[in-house]
Amino acid sequence: MLVLTRKPDQSIMVGNEIEITVLEVRGEQVRVGIRAPRNVTVHRKEVYEQIRDENLSAYALSVENLPSLEDLLKSATPNEQ
Repeated sequence: MLVLTRKPDQSIMVGNEIEITVLEVRGEQVRVGIRAPRNVTVHRKEVYEQIRDENLSAYALSVENLPSLEDLLKSATPNEQ
């Protein structure tokens, strides 16, 4: 892990396109601003982990547990008799 010391209004560059700026330090809280291209997703770690866990649990569903397309279509349209 790289550890850097920064003061408010100082930045850190990650690669050529991501800039992390210290906006404010108040007690034990540090506010940071992140400037990154739109195609780079930025999340707090706890949100990232929640998204990852949801994706893993969705992926873990077996095909047998999913309804068939035919069953979905039957339930979506009323039976004509």
